Amino acid sequence: MKRVLTAAVAIPVILGLIFWGPGRSVRFALTFVALLCLSEFLKLAAQQGALPMRLVAYLSGAWMVAADAAPGAPFFLGIALLLLTLAMRGGRELSAALPSVGATLLGLVYTAVPFRLAADLHTTNPHWLTYTFLVNWIGDAAAYYAGRALGRHPLAPRISPAKTWEGAAASLLVGTAAGAVYLGLALPQRLWFSMALSAAVSITAQVGDLAESALKRGAGIKDSGALLPGHGGFLDRLDGVLFSAPLVFWLAPKAM
Repeated sequence: MKRVLTAAVAIPVILGLIFWGPGRSVRFALTFVALLCLSEFLKLAAQQGALPMRLVAYLSGAWMVAADAAPGAPFFLGIALLLLTLAMRGGRELSAALPSVGATLLGLVYTAVPFRLAADLHTTNPHWLTYTFLVNWIGDAAAYYAGRALGRHPLAPRISPAKTWEGAAASLLVGTAAGAVYLGLALPQRLWFSMALSAAVSITAQVGDLAESALKRGAGIKDSGALLPGHGGFLDRLDGVLFSAPLVFWLAPKAM
């Protein structure tokens, strides 16, 4: 019940913000959520022995998503060199330098970069961002309920024992159909493209879900956070978006 109530409250708020939010409100909202996901990721990293450099991560992550111009390679190089420099400061074990720098950089690439691309999707056309969320939401719901009702064959028992092939198939079928219908109504595309893109988004989202589950399994925890009743943390709810938003950004027509 908590899962349904949270979705019933959150989804109208998100859609209202995407289509009717004032000014740069969507970009700032995505920046805020990216930092929440980054915080949860850094907590996972710390529970596995890394010592992430949080202040640099938060400032860099906020700039990546909120800046008008997307940061390029020099920005990432500068952050990497800064992190390596800070890793040598007094009081830190040198053996922690590599995992600390690596975890901080991975956190930025894993959370901030996808949200930057999600913000750029919204700039291209708000429907592309909504489409990305829609395929993830509906596919996740289909996997959850079909898996509970019909699931018999474990999908990845070492990573996430509750996930099943039946749930994954339901997610793919329902997510692909929902995405194709949405594109047909909001952003008319050729049917083959709508079906192929939606299937790719669904598969990518499920891989993202498994990837985050592997991180949690390695850290020995069930949820990345507790801010969303019935769903866990923001990273739990948006792990599929982190993988699928870049795919949509790269494949979606830019002149829409």
